Amino acid sequence: MSKLDFGVVWEALPVLLQGCVATLFLAACGMMLATVIGIGGVVLRSSRLKALRLPTVWFVEIIRNTPFLVQIFFIFFALPYLGVRLNPTATAIVALGMNGGAYAIEIIRGGVESIPKGQSEAGFALGLNKSQVFRLIILRPALRAIFPSLTGQFIMLTLTSSIASSVGAYELTNVAQRIEADTFRSFEVFFTITGMYLAISWCLIGIFALVSWRFFSYPTR
Repeated sequence: MSKLDFGVVWEALPVLLQGCVATLFLAACGMMLATVIGIGGVVLRSSRLKALRLPTVWFVEIIRNTPFLVQIFFIFFALPYLGVRLNPTATAIVALGMNGGAYAIEIIRGGVESIPKGQSEAGFALGLNKSQVFRLIILRPALRAIFPSLTGQFIMLTLTSSIASSVGAYELTNVAQRIEADTFRSFEVFFTITGMYLAISWCLIGIFALVSWRFFSYPTR
């Protein structure tokens, strides 16, 4: 039985930290795209026009009922047949954004629908336009209610970014696979990145908790 040797991990630590930064970059870009898709999708889904509402419904159903691995493979391998070619990093960001966006649409929609219609009517009575009513009276209280669910989904999205290694995107799991292939120290390498993913998740939980306290906490007085 071979002895454990974490020396190879220590030597590769700078590269692993670069992989952590790359993972956070992919996750941050995916979160931003998912937020845009989520808010835009809620607006489209609430439209009276079927031409806008139905495609949004189908988008949500398709994304939520297919594996992320299949989605990222479709973007990377199938879209070139339609003339759309993306590099691995762009593929990962688009796939993460679309996947997170589909879930964000449902989460945000639930929050928006929880706001009483009387608040919107009060906003119109005060002379606010549709955009102002949605942004100030509907969206902000809805975000306060759904923030824990939305951030939980974003943390899951960060961990899901590890699947991007399947198309060669540079991130933590991809770096770990390269190190493991060179050193054959599977346990040491993957044990270490498990701890790194835990650290990333805990950091994000702390950051989101701070954001929630700063922007969505109710005044004490």
